[in-house]
Amino acid sequence: MDVQTSATRRVLVAKPRGYCAGVDRAVQAVERALEQYGAPIYVRKQIVHNTHVVKTLEERGAVFVEETEEVPEGAIVVFSAHGVAPAVHEEAAGRSLRTIDATCPLVTKVHNEAKRFAAKDYDILLIGHEGHEEVEGTAGEAPEHIQLVDGLDGVEGVSVRDPERVVWLSQTTLSVDETTETVARLRTRFPNLIDPPSDDICYATSNRQTAVKQIAAESDLVIVVGSTNSSNSKRLVEVAKDYGAAASYLVDDASFVRDEWLEGVRTVGLTSGASVPEELVRGVLAKLAGHGFTDVEEVESVEESMRFALPHELRKDLRTL
Repeated sequence: MDVQTSATRRVLVAKPRGYCAGVDRAVQAVERALEQYGAPIYVRKQIVHNTHVVKTLEERGAVFVEETEEVPEGAIVVFSAHGVAPAVHEEAAGRSLRTIDATCPLVTKVHNEAKRFAAKDYDILLIGHEGHEEVEGTAGEAPEHIQLVDGLDGVEGVSVRDPERVVWLSQTTLSVDETTETVARLRTRFPNLIDPPSDDICYATSNRQTAVKQIAAESDLVIVVGSTNSSNSKRLVEVAKDYGAAASYLVDDASFVRDEWLEGVRTVGLTSGASVPEELVRGVLAKLAGHGFTDVEEVESVEESMRFALPHELRKDLRTL
């Protein structure tokens, strides 16, 4: 029999966690489109990087495709929260598709920065992960001006035309600390490197990392609820380890939590990525309770109140009903 009592087994639940304003807006966009126009509603790529959200929307009539060419001509297609390149909008127009652009406004901000600096003929160093949809969308705004810097390892390979006209931008879901380190190393090569007008890493990514830092040092184990293709969720696992957690794991839901992780553990930290519905966190809490972790404390590091309006295409049609 385990000598630990339920009183010594606790869960520190990070707040904020889960859905950010951009994800909430994107998911609502698909739900409203289904209500307004009926199924099927096509969605290019995953609307957000969470398998449970995608499955739930599929059950309601959403059809997820990889490219616009898979959408029947004249149909409705929703662009994901991660954004798309201008070429994708052109392809959609060429197929007479009705588009609903659910790109997160904070991603759109980075797109606009890229266009503005490209128009001024700057070299743009885009810090981000190769192959991520957000990076592909941003790079597509000015491919002749943008080069990807995939973390610290990518710094030495950077080549610019004029070291006096270089700016950095970033993917919105990166590790704040790692990005700061990458920028510092870039600046050793390009001392006059220009910062973006405002921080590109979104408030929600930054806040969730701050919240994890607050609970990690007190946690023997940190569980992050999120899907493996979620950049911001994977960063939370890394941050938890960097800030004192002995172990940290990414799980899609409670079924992925392994009993052996909990052996000898007194305190579990729990959080979720920005694309994760709260019901999945409740499921993990229920599983932990079954192992005696019944002392649950929510640790709030910063209050969030950000909200975004629905995509204008939906708001326009709602006004005509």
